[in-house]
Amino acid sequence: MSDLVVVATVMQTPDRETLEVLHDAAVVVRDGAITAVLGPADPGRAEALAAATEVVAIEPPAVLVPGLVDVHLHASQWPQLGSALDIPLEEWLFQHTFPLEARFADVDFAVGVWESLVSGLLSEGTTTAVMFATVHEEATVELARVCGDLGLRADVGRVAMDLPDGTPEWYRDASPSASVEASHRSIQAIEALGGGRSLVRPIITPRFVPSCTDAALTGLGELAEATGVSIQTHCSESDWAHGYVLDRFGLSDARVLDRFGLLREHTVVAHGVQLGTDDLDLLRERGAGIAHCPLSNAYFADSALPVREALDRGVGIGLGSDVAGGFDASMLRQCATAVTSSRMLESGVDPAVAPTSRGRADARIDTTAAFWMATLGGAELLGLPVGLLEPGRRFDAVVLDPTSPGSSITEWPDLDDDARRFERFVRLAGRADVARVWVDGRAVVGDHATLQSR
Repeated sequence: MSDLVVVATVMQTPDRETLEVLHDAAVVVRDGAITAVLGPADPGRAEALAAATEVVAIEPPAVLVPGLVDVHLHASQWPQLGSALDIPLEEWLFQHTFPLEARFADVDFAVGVWESLVSGLLSEGTTTAVMFATVHEEATVELARVCGDLGLRADVGRVAMDLPDGTPEWYRDASPSASVEASHRSIQAIEALGGGRSLVRPIITPRFVPSCTDAALTGLGELAEATGVSIQTHCSESDWAHGYVLDRFGLSDARVLDRFGLLREHTVVAHGVQLGTDDLDLLRERGAGIAHCPLSNAYFADSALPVREALDRGVGIGLGSDVAGGFDASMLRQCATAVTSSRMLESGVDPAVAPTSRGRADARIDTTAAFWMATLGGAELLGLPVGLLEPGRRFDAVVLDPTSPGSSITEWPDLDDDARRFERFVRLAGRADVARVWVDGRAVVGDHATLQSR
């Protein structure tokens, strides 16, 4: 790939307490990697601009931010986005979600959904996504193929679920061995795609403990050990799911996953709202982390994740949209919801309870911490060299332009300093504001976007 230089105001969060703003920065990219970030007076800037094959100048008030990382979503639930959110989780799964996922045995149907989903995610500024597919091997591999073709960095997992008590007869793996063997084949098939699809990795995906037999969980843990492939699953998502695992094993969800070898470096456990302090310490010790899904937690988790406590204990956390339990695929909306959720946890929500005892002290986070989780925090959880625009990382980046047609952001130059503009971008920017997107140095949204032919 030829040299690219993008000149822009960069806004990013190198840690959860720091907003970094680089005015008139020249981000130099070669073969998809950032080789330098040069200020106006830095040595070598003029030479880098002169030598570049392409120079893209992003004029203020537009800004350049790192690509957004969604560490938990259900790709197959894209067609039900925004619907059927008024019933408990266990009913939602059996009445709506499992019947929809069963349709992905039809590969043509699956590919149509995948193309709509991936295009939609990129248009929202999501450059990395960790996805549950379905139990179907062919549909799962097609999802990986579409991600690579359209330019989305992704971890794609075939869903393993074989427990008769926790799954419908018409939508589950035939046996524990069939579940593990199909998962293994999907790993091999995704790894064999090659080419521009190398952005896509397989991920081992037991749906959650209530849908898997002991034998399947054991086999999937052994598969992770043998292949080195990462794991994603749900963990202590709701009172129902958490209580089910306690009743079945007499242990917390995290302890059960660890018992089966499923808590490993870069394991992503979604939700985790019922995790205790011992569980959080266990996740930290294993190098696993939480996909915080604040919007879907409001509907299905029965409580709010104490995200600040988890961060303070050193647990890795990224943000997840949890499509379609979360009805908005925008990671910026998830940032705003994460802040709202933390404030509600801190202040409490029942006006009949005295303010001094209504909430949980020191629970709130701010937009800087939320954006960090949606970028660098998620990248670190996944072990990916993205999430920050600095030398040595891959160039995944998004232009947010409040002058774009349909933008919901009004600039107030006499009022807005950098911190205020950043906060308003995080809370207000939508798909209309996403003017350009690059993944691995490749333009995938906006001018000069290129797609790989199938």
